[in-house]
Amino acid sequence: MSLPNTPYVQYGDTVMFVGKDRRVFLRTIRTGEKLQTHLGQILLDDIIGLPYGTQARTNTGMGMYILPPSLDDVINELKRETQIIYPKDLGYIALKLGLREGMHVIEAGAGSGALTSVLALMVGESGHVYSYERKSKHLDRAIKNLRMLGLDHRVTFIEKDITEGFEQTDVHALFLDLHNPEAFLGQAREALQGGGFLGVFVPTVNQMVTVLRELYHGAWYLLQAEELIMRPWITIPDRVRPNDEMIGHSGFLIFARAVAREVRVLPEELATINDEDRPLDG
Repeated sequence: MSLPNTPYVQYGDTVMFVGKDRRVFLRTIRTGEKLQTHLGQILLDDIIGLPYGTQARTNTGMGMYILPPSLDDVINELKRETQIIYPKDLGYIALKLGLREGMHVIEAGAGSGALTSVLALMVGESGHVYSYERKSKHLDRAIKNLRMLGLDHRVTFIEKDITEGFEQTDVHALFLDLHNPEAFLGQAREALQGGGFLGVFVPTVNQMVTVLRELYHGAWYLLQAEELIMRPWITIPDRVRPNDEMIGHSGFLIFARAVAREVRVLPEELATINDEDRPLDG
């Protein structure tokens, strides 16, 4: 699978077909294959060389637009063994982790590989992602999804319980998507370089409080906790309004920076220190 880089359909491209009812079909264009839909079928050989943004006709005469898919489109269609982090959160996570070309990033909790694919895309050819997952079934699915996207060479998948720590050190960013992330903050700090970016995903308020408490008393600074709510709207000009359906809650995002919080002042000396000279407290 490869996302298109040219204006015209070529063999090997992954193409998005969209009919009048906006149902989406993703197919990789291969010789002799066809797309079968509720609107009819399209022979994939027949669309080679067609410009993206035009329509192909099914055998019943129905038109379907041929579009290059975005990573968002692909992630929504990924086969999954677990609930993925939603695209509304994925882009924000990439921003908050400061992801860019050349970075080395650890992910704990590969799941089905949705976040892994974003991390791999952002770090580029000169960066690398180390994805940890203790369940082989989940790891196999993540590997297949990354291979389908053509990004698997940027990722090292590691089947391991991270209780004893990570194999890498001095990485730029680290993300925890685990059942009990507060238990692995020490291991995360050992793997991160000074000033490195930490991200954590938790679904419930009580988990968020637990993680924040551990971060507050650990070697972390600039703590942030956020929830992203996205409300889609109906876009028909004569009746623009909020959609009746939306994702009410997906999870909470927690971010922090790795620091060395060694307080070198004895408690009895604090009373004699000016406010501006006191150690940082959170």
